[in-house]
This record gives sequence, structure tokens and C-alpha cells, in this order.
Amino acid sequence: MEKKIKNIFTEGAITPVFISDSISKHSTKKNIGAHSIFLGQVRNDLIDGKEVSAIEYTSYTDMAMEKMAIIREEIFSKYSLTCMHIHHSLGKINAGEICLFVFTSSAHRKAAIDACEEVVERIKKELPIWGKEIFVDNTHQWKVNS
Repeated sequence: MEKKIKNIFTEGAITPVFISDSISKHSTKKNIGAHSIFLGQVRNDLIDGKEVSAIEYTSYTDMAMEKMAIIREEIFSKYSLTCMHIHHSLGKINAGEICLFVFTSSAHRKAAIDACEEVVERIKKELPIWGKEIFVDNTHQWKVNS
């Protein structure tokens, strides 16, 4: 039986209610001793004198989900995790809103923390996701990840 590839994409910003609901659902899992959470938020950077008001995210979604499935398997084989959840925004996300939510859980903190950090780094480096910075004056440019 072929494993279903999880859709990591959410249209629009990731809301605080969604994040808190995700966390609260884990209170019934008594074998978890640690969670590690990363929240990526759109900054209102000042670039060449222009302020970023939003980032518009696009992706080659099928390729990104296939690559994320591979990363997921590698992370689960490397770390002793109970679960892992990844949500990345698509579309226009305003400065101050959440665009990436990575949530890892394990029996002990080190696995959860290390796995979460590696997942975030690999998403940034390996997934075909692009951000167009939109400035207050409605001009835009493609974002360069650092």
C-alpha cells in the first residue's frame, strides 16, 4: 500500500488558534515528554529604504510535498520522534503573521529540539518555495533566503 503524501501547505497565514489547537490535541498522548515548536513570522524588513509589508509565497507544490515526504522519513529514522507536523503558508502573508509552523514531539527534549531545527533548515534549503517581498509602496522583489 502506497503511503499518502501529506499536504504541508496552508492558504494564507497560520493562525494562533490553529497553532494552539494543534498543541492542545497532544495532551492526550501520554508518551510525549517534550515538544519543540518553530514559528516563522514575516518581518517588515527595511530593504534599500523600502519597508516590507508582506511576502507572497508560491511553490511547486507537488515537488515540495514529495521532497518533504522524503525529509520526513529521514528525520523519523534519525530521531526518536512521536510525531511531527509541518505547515507552510502560500499566498500573501502580512508582516507580523505566521508563515511557517513546525511542531515536533518526542519522549525527551533533545530529539524534539534537534529534529525541529533540522526540519526548518531543510525546508529553507531544499523545498521549491519562493517568497516575493511586497513593499509598502506596492513594488516587489523576490526574497533571498539567508
